[in-house]
Amino acid sequence: MAPDRCGRDKPFCMIPRLPPHAPGMRIGLFGGSFNPPHEGHVLVSRIALARLRLDRLWWLVTPGNPLKETAGLAPLETRMSACRNLAAHPRIAVSGVEAEIQTRYTYDTLRFLCARCPGVRFVWIMGADNLLHFHRWRHWREIAQLVPMAVIDRPGATLNSGGSVSAQFFSRSRILEKDAGLLATMRPPALVYLHGRRTSQSSTALRATL
Repeated sequence: MAPDRCGRDKPFCMIPRLPPHAPGMRIGLFGGSFNPPHEGHVLVSRIALARLRLDRLWWLVTPGNPLKETAGLAPLETRMSACRNLAAHPRIAVSGVEAEIQTRYTYDTLRFLCARCPGVRFVWIMGADNLLHFHRWRHWREIAQLVPMAVIDRPGATLNSGGSVSAQFFSRSRILEKDAGLLATMRPPALVYLHGRRTSQSSTALRATL
């Protein structure tokens, strides 16, 4: 069997069900376990759509985060259904593409999407709490070279994320917040840090409550 675009030995014959897209579109990619999804995810998405001037935003619901414990992780379809019910936004689409193409790491997923959707201007979206640990992600420097990135401020991460290893890496490629609308057209590495209304909701806290 020939290796697929992600470099693994499995047949490259499946065509994943991707949300509508077209060359030239600005599409934000917001990945996570969404276990469960909550209003914080919606808030981040709305900030990204408005400030980055995105045409669409895809929630990439992962089968399981390699850096997190997967015990107690709700089934993928259950989480995707909850995401669709919560998001309910005409420009937000929920996708399980990682399960379909059998990728576990963001780097592999982004490589696939960039190859599968030529001409689409993807932007990776993540909370500032994830920036703290971004340097632990597999091929994190290569991720930064694939797509521009937007970091959304999160409670408790405002001060800490600025001194992180990954923040230092992006110090020369970080753009001003007032130029956020240009991010999707920029050649990576490029990063913008966005501030705005915040919420303390988290999936971890919601699971504990449940």
